[in-house]
Amino acid sequence: MTTGVLWTLQFFLSEIDLHTTRNLVSENRTGSARLDKLIAALRDPETYRHAGHAVGRVELLQTHISCVLLAGDYAYKIKKPVNLGFLDFSALDARRRYCDEELRLNRRTAPGLYLGVVAIGGSESAPLIGGGGPAIEYALRMRRFEQDDLLDRMAHRGALTPAHIDALARSLAAFHAGIDRAGSGDAFGDPAQILIPVLQNFEQLLPLLSAKADIALLARLRDWSAREHAALAPIFRTRKRDGRVRECHGDLHLGNIALLDAVPTPFDCIEFNAEFRWTDVMNEIAFLVMDLLDHRLPRLAFRFLNAYLEQTGDYAGLRVLRFYLVYRALVRAKVSCLRAHQPGIAAREKSEVEHEYRRHLHLAEHLAAAAEPAIVIMHGLSGSGKTTISQGLLETLGAVRLRSDVERKRLHGLSAQARSGAALNTGLYAPESSERTYAHLAELARAVLDARYPLIVDAAFLKREQRALFAGLAREARAGFLIATCTATAHTLRARVLAREREARDASEAGLAVLEYQLDNAQPLAPDELAHAMQFDAARESVAPEAAALARRLGLEPA
Repeated sequence: MTTGVLWTLQFFLSEIDLHTTRNLVSENRTGSARLDKLIAALRDPETYRHAGHAVGRVELLQTHISCVLLAGDYAYKIKKPVNLGFLDFSALDARRRYCDEELRLNRRTAPGLYLGVVAIGGSESAPLIGGGGPAIEYALRMRRFEQDDLLDRMAHRGALTPAHIDALARSLAAFHAGIDRAGSGDAFGDPAQILIPVLQNFEQLLPLLSAKADIALLARLRDWSAREHAALAPIFRTRKRDGRVRECHGDLHLGNIALLDAVPTPFDCIEFNAEFRWTDVMNEIAFLVMDLLDHRLPRLAFRFLNAYLEQTGDYAGLRVLRFYLVYRALVRAKVSCLRAHQPGIAAREKSEVEHEYRRHLHLAEHLAAAAEPAIVIMHGLSGSGKTTISQGLLETLGAVRLRSDVERKRLHGLSAQARSGAALNTGLYAPESSERTYAHLAELARAVLDARYPLIVDAAFLKREQRALFAGLAREARAGFLIATCTATAHTLRARVLAREREARDASEAGLAVLEYQLDNAQPLAPDELAHAMQFDAARESVAPEAAALARRLGLEPA
């Protein structure tokens, strides 16, 4: 049913002393004989007739902490009676309690996948699924799905699409908005608590490294992490105070998301360790961004990040994002390195995982490097393709985008897709509302620049004073500045605006009346502005050549 738990387990095994782990595992061998007998009986298809469904063949997947039996349309997950220090499943009551907890937590994101907790009665040699006397074991009953529907497998075969990424960003934003927040009396999210696993990465990785270059790189990353954590301590406290530390999924990588009924669905969250579940939402998002980058899908990584930020408005979280990106990459490096040092590992596999750990180590180094500060403002009439072109630019440049149409509505307490019905120069589109919107965009821009990400501002910028505001921000931040001017014929503009009005799916509500006003009143670029301008034709299918030229002018490396 799932192999996503394999990586999770390797991570947690690495978080405790390995000698202690081996001792605890040896102490749990007594219960394993009973479990082996039970699993053997549960692999008999006849056992499932009592459960109400016919089964032709039963498959078994195992990790150190669970057995998953794939039986027809269902999967039954049984927790092993083990005590590994960081978790204790040795008692039957504990196994039931954690089954209930796993059901509760995962139904937040995958209610159709997690069906219920079932008691197993009878005996180990003749079990009865669903009851029959006192329970001898408990199982989590789940809907079975194809392994090829895991997003990491889809990524490997090139089947992960922008539509999948957009849907995932929307669902995660809604999930994070609805989950519980850490209280002021909780240790979760405190700066000291955040630092513990970060330092453990380095302490556990260093003894496993032998190459001088790897050791030197690890030392640089440790120094960077310590400095960054110290600088971010006040921001971590603010994040917690503002409710950004929540009861998250805790293990949100591509291998723990499946395409179920055409919807990307997170599952298999951490039920047995609250410290790794209660975290900053930006730490959770960092895992997915890092994983997409590791899969060599930078365009999708920045598409996901921007779609999530657009939904949540959490641009302040960018200040801690880079810290968490590096942390997540180093966790992956550590896990790969631990695998490479396992006794009895084959030479070929050892070489592969050594390559993995170095790849993640160098990814961490890359992620720690801040980009050159830069501001790109879009410029053009309604229907000129600013949003479409800026989408291509943000994916190519690895940039963060601010959209005036979205932020204007957020300022008025509206969702991006809400229809305000405001006419020209009224309501949301009154002159004072536009001034407030541009001032808010400038405030958000400062947060993005402070986090050292390239910035794209998607707004019409038809007045010189609006453009001057952001040119001034660029000078203050010593950032590169460019104006991306989007052009189209008046006929094309009118056709696009009419089509957008009919569809009513875009955040923009600019109709024909707005466009005609813009055509009559737009202030053209002055000669000094033209020196900073680049022209984009929205009729072109790709902006790649212009994006590459823009990157060169700003001193940026494409994502």
